[in-house]
Amino acid sequence: MARFAIRLNWTLPLLMWLLATSVAAQEPLGGAAGEPPPASDNAQAASPLWHYGAYLDLSDDVDFDLIKNHLFRSWGATQTLDVRRPVSHGHLSDRVEPASFFVADAQESGSWVAQGKGLSGATGNSPCPGCAQERPGFARRLFNAYVDEFQETPPAAGTEPAPIRRAMPSPWDSPPYPSSEYQGYPLIGVPPATKEWPLMKALSGTSIGEAMKANGIKAYGWFNGSYNRSTAKNTNQPISYWIVPNSIVLDQAIFRVEREVDTTQTDHIDFGFRSTHLYGIDYRYMTAGGWLSDQLLKRNQLYGYDPTEQYLDMYVPWVAQGLILRVGRWVATPDIETQFAPDNYMATHTLQFTFDTYTQTGMMATVMLNKQWTIQAAIHSGTDMAPWYKGAIATGMAGVRWVSLDNNDSVYLVLNNINNAKFRHFEVDGQPAGHDNFNYVVGTWQHRFNQEIHTKLAGIYLWQRDGVVGGTPILGPNRSFADVGSRGPLLPGMSLAYGVLNYTMFQVAPRDYFTLRNEWWRDERGMRSGFASHYSTHAVGFSHQFNDVVMIRPEVGYYKSYTVAAFSRGRDTDMVMGGLDMTFRY
Repeated sequence: MARFAIRLNWTLPLLMWLLATSVAAQEPLGGAAGEPPPASDNAQAASPLWHYGAYLDLSDDVDFDLIKNHLFRSWGATQTLDVRRPVSHGHLSDRVEPASFFVADAQESGSWVAQGKGLSGATGNSPCPGCAQERPGFARRLFNAYVDEFQETPPAAGTEPAPIRRAMPSPWDSPPYPSSEYQGYPLIGVPPATKEWPLMKALSGTSIGEAMKANGIKAYGWFNGSYNRSTAKNTNQPISYWIVPNSIVLDQAIFRVEREVDTTQTDHIDFGFRSTHLYGIDYRYMTAGGWLSDQLLKRNQLYGYDPTEQYLDMYVPWVAQGLILRVGRWVATPDIETQFAPDNYMATHTLQFTFDTYTQTGMMATVMLNKQWTIQAAIHSGTDMAPWYKGAIATGMAGVRWVSLDNNDSVYLVLNNINNAKFRHFEVDGQPAGHDNFNYVVGTWQHRFNQEIHTKLAGIYLWQRDGVVGGTPILGPNRSFADVGSRGPLLPGMSLAYGVLNYTMFQVAPRDYFTLRNEWWRDERGMRSGFASHYSTHAVGFSHQFNDVVMIRPEVGYYKSYTVAAFSRGRDTDMVMGGLDMTFRY
């Protein structure tokens, strides 16, 4: 590991030297401001031999602060501490922060004096009294972070200053709710999240962790698993997510790295990004043609991987009250439900949002006109399709968000796909295939009764020409949980699907709430669900957070198809399903 660091030592000398000398020009040498550096007992009257430079020691990131890997370097810049040790030892026993700058003064006696910014440990002639107790390894630091989460005491009200905010106040609290904001995405004038998750706590003090923190970059994720019991046989479809009946499954294993743009400030352009990676059975709902889609569309795997979010953001504060320009792949904006487990009120999803768009790839602009009004427009490559996919088509999107002055009501209306609405017919390996290209409008009215109770009423209207029964075909082998294998029968002309649903939430404790969910939805010709029927779904759920990192959500629901048997692969007209999911964050 030390040899690894030595090789890397010479990769960035010029850049680091420039940074080092820049810092040196701004900070006085020595301890207190204006004081000269402490003189060594063996120092000569002549000027010391200062060696300017810098080093980047990545061994800290590979071996997580193993002290013996921090080799002494005679490069440097500014100084704040004075650490001494004979050169013959070949390294500093003190913990030297990688990527920090320091200066080294060669002395005749064979000792080094290192005054460094970012050095920690003892000063003077004592060689780091605490060095016998090395810093805990990464696994121990991660464990300690979870101990802190389970022992954490919420701060008393009013003890923490409120963050700067240019948007309307948050209508309710999070926790217990997944979000403290009215629907709409992305939001401008809302401060970036400040929660430090266990992974970032464990990385704190390492070069990567400190560099990420200094630049506002966060890495975190979660595991979400579930168990359900249902009256269905083989599959719970057309209900989504919990599709395998009477089973324990891993729904989502998420890893995310992001930098949120700061839209509360108005004096400079800011840049951000998000990269979200998902593994689990939920990948089949995130899948977009061209984004590793063969796992589903050709092989019909139960488990798979999906790079669900991959985008860059640029925030410009001088366009109206702020503009966010997003380029890449993002989660479709209009839904009450979203793709990621911790962001939903319940573990399961409604039919209405099972069969609309999940992700889009392109460019989107969001402009905040004032605290009440936000508008959006986008150009993308079609519903759940990458620009390089065979069925991709130029598609528009437009949205508007309004919040009342009393902050008790909000409306979010989005025309999410705008093109010719014609199913994309093509062949794959000589077999008839294709991809959905429906257009739709979705609107949501949200009302706050008080801080503890709020409701959301959403309606959707979806249309497509010359579609097929069941929508985008999965050409892979039939599985017990998904009966597929070929494209469905053609549906010439116009096909429609539409519905309405309601979520109503009741907070009963600081980390607990109940959800009542009711839905009516109709698929006139079966172009989305595979069955020409109208449906209703009714469910009640409960969410409990033990702390910020562990959450459970039990629920039970009744699902009914009124026109034909749509459950258990066309055998049953209804289904009862109950279950529980658990989310564990890191």
